Amino acid sequence: MTSPSSRPAAARLQALGWLLLLATGLVAPFLAYPTFLMKVLCFALFASAFNLLLGYAGLLSFGHAAFFGGAAYICAVLSKDFGLDPALAVLAGGGFAALLGLGMGALAIRRSGIYMTMITLALAQLVFFFAVKLPFTGGEDGLQGVPRGQLFGLIDLADNQAMYYFVFAVVVAGFWLIHRTIHSPYGQVLKAIRENEPRAISLGYDVARYKLLAFVLSAALSGVAGSLKALVFQLASLTDVHWHMSGEVVLMTLLGGLGTLLGPAVGALTIVSLQNELADKVGPWVTVIMGAIFVVCVMAFRRGLVGELLARLGKPRATPPAGGGGH
Repeated sequence: MTSPSSRPAAARLQALGWLLLLATGLVAPFLAYPTFLMKVLCFALFASAFNLLLGYAGLLSFGHAAFFGGAAYICAVLSKDFGLDPALAVLAGGGFAALLGLGMGALAIRRSGIYMTMITLALAQLVFFFAVKLPFTGGEDGLQGVPRGQLFGLIDLADNQAMYYFVFAVVVAGFWLIHRTIHSPYGQVLKAIRENEPRAISLGYDVARYKLLAFVLSAALSGVAGSLKALVFQLASLTDVHWHMSGEVVLMTLLGGLGTLLGPAVGALTIVSLQNELADKVGPWVTVIMGAIFVVCVMAFRRGLVGELLARLGKPRATPPAGGGGH
């Protein structure tokens, strides 16, 4: 166990680490291509939101593309057809995803394990069907030419650096919310439910309510990530709502480290970087190469990249039981 005298030092070290990450984020657009960085940030928030549900609540959803892509469409429509302020459009996308998460979660948490997972996949496929058929979504062409707009009527987000700092600020706020959630009494109850749901029920906790709130929080943050992506690339497409996107976020989370705060972000950086570097060189083979890399990492680093590092440093992490998703 950590001695009381070492706890302040550990807290200071952790605070210093967060400050270094924040400083790196602030100078990053001067060192790398801002659009690439914005894509990484969007997927980092998406993967972290998914990790909140699987890594800390033990609920495996295979329908998170519905929140990510659905919110992207809502944000794109509000920006393109109604000229809504970018910040309000992102919030509206997140709000839509939260409501969608409330409905999907209320149905999904009635079952557990693989049954819950398949319910989320089936419901997400319904959202994909609506994205194809509804008249305002653009069908297979998607919504193109989405304007970034002017933030609060003052800052022109057509400038890549201005857009980067807007995305960075929103993602930092999202990470802060996730950090506060998992370190709150509510987060501790979530971990208790993940570890031993019958015991949590015997202690008097309303397990269904805690699970549903986790589902809604995860969906809302996923929606914010999807809304940001729609503004960054000025496009909302079927790719965002396809089940492949749900599989991709699972891959990012497991690769980086399930149940770790920074693991999903590292996984997102790894996957997006691989896609960016390999897409022009190997074409469709990029998915095969990524699959092979994932298999190697799972066999060599079962805890994920960040999880393995924390284990070697002797620090605790949240590890859900195998086949998480309830009992």
